[in-house]
Amino acid sequence: MTTVDQASRPTGIAAALARMPTGAKVFLILLGALFPLALIAALTTVQTTRAADSEARRRLEALAQDSSAVLENVLANHVSQMSQALAALEQNPQDAPSCTRLVGTFAAQAGARFNVSDANGRTLCGQRMTLSGSVAPKPFEVRASFTPTGLVLRIGGSAGASATASYPTASLGALVRPSGFVPEYGAWLTRGEERLELRKLDRQGALGRSDRVETSLSVGELALEMATPAASITSPLMVTTALLVLMWIAAAMIGWFVVDRLLIRPLRRLRTGVGNYKPGEVMDMKRLGSLPAQEIRDLGETFRQITQTVQVHETDLAEGLVRQTRLTREVHHRVKNNLQVIASLINFHARSAKSAEATEAYASIQRRVDALAVVHRHHYAEMEENRGLDLRAVVGELAANIRATAPERAASLGITLEIEPLLANQDVAIAIAFLITELVELAMSCNPAAQIRITMKGNEAGDRATMRVSSPALVEGPAMEALIDGRYGRIIAGLARQLRTKLHHDPLIGAYEAEIAITGRA
Repeated sequence: MTTVDQASRPTGIAAALARMPTGAKVFLILLGALFPLALIAALTTVQTTRAADSEARRRLEALAQDSSAVLENVLANHVSQMSQALAALEQNPQDAPSCTRLVGTFAAQAGARFNVSDANGRTLCGQRMTLSGSVAPKPFEVRASFTPTGLVLRIGGSAGASATASYPTASLGALVRPSGFVPEYGAWLTRGEERLELRKLDRQGALGRSDRVETSLSVGELALEMATPAASITSPLMVTTALLVLMWIAAAMIGWFVVDRLLIRPLRRLRTGVGNYKPGEVMDMKRLGSLPAQEIRDLGETFRQITQTVQVHETDLAEGLVRQTRLTREVHHRVKNNLQVIASLINFHARSAKSAEATEAYASIQRRVDALAVVHRHHYAEMEENRGLDLRAVVGELAANIRATAPERAASLGITLEIEPLLANQDVAIAIAFLITELVELAMSCNPAAQIRITMKGNEAGDRATMRVSSPALVEGPAMEALIDGRYGRIIAGLARQLRTKLHHDPLIGAYEAEIAITGRA
């Protein structure tokens, strides 16, 4: 792979998307395409909920204003009356009218009690009350405190006297109760970090929410806090949000299902059919299913027509190949017969020759014709498998023919073969047969009783082999040099060129060696 190919390969998110199936890509695309619609619907729902929350808060603020006004009015009136009575009773402890007015003021408030006492703790008016650990406030200072049962207000006098009022929680809760239709609410009196619960707000579930409003009172640094339930997350808001999400995912899945059934699945089946197609078959369009898109049906029909055309052509080619094979066999058969006829004619003329030289010349020609006939016969047999000619069989038969046609003076001629099972094509086999024949003829011309050794060994790669013809008769000498220069030199060199190799001659041991091309091993 080149550097350009590596640089152009996508990485990161692009690579992950490229590896994803088409169905997953379509599903993600539909989710992204439909997300704005789901977002708009969700924002509309949230906005509606916010509007409802705003309306509920405005109602809560109105309730808190009314309730705090009532409570502040009552407490402020009581504080004013107690301050006046405290001042009058400090001047005259026997001032009955002031005490009577104060009794009348507190009588209107159910459960409330009051007490006016002098500096020595003696009750001047109201009910006796005990406040453990309490410190008298400064003159006419209003001090508020919370007890387990309610609220206590205490006012200090100028001469050490004090006025105290106690309000139970139930009485205060009745004061802050809104008039008219009363929604579910909670109320608390607060003073800094201290809180007094007037009415408990029921818990609105694990995800319940509430709106709270705090209103300051002008009495003793008190404040009134009220709360009402807000729109609950477990209410229709959660149901609506869940439905929106489900509709969003369902729309994407429906779109993916439609695309998968109409496009992706038929295309996958069509790809499988094309991948498994074998020449001569006709594709079956029923594999596409019953609901493919029309365009895919048309594409599948086109493939079916192509396979029909290929089937027809394959049939024609098969018939033509049979006819061509028969014709080729007939041609090779006739050539083989013609070579046998030529060899027979040469043999017939050799028998009627009048001199030994003529007989030997006819025999030499016959050996060369036999060399060609041997290769052609083996090539004709090799056509059935088309793997190549077996050189061991070709050279073996060639050596047998040479010994059979050798002259009487070469009756002791010996040919030893050491050939591996190698294969070669027809052109190489013909050139090898002629080269071996010429080298054997050369050895026989130098010494009729020559002993010749022919070897062939393949290399490890399996594409080349070393052919070696050695004989003491091929050792360099005057007779051999004369034959090379006059008759055999050009033929041997021409056959080496035909083999596209260089023929090496070792004159000291009498050996010819060449590298030949092979097609494999038998």
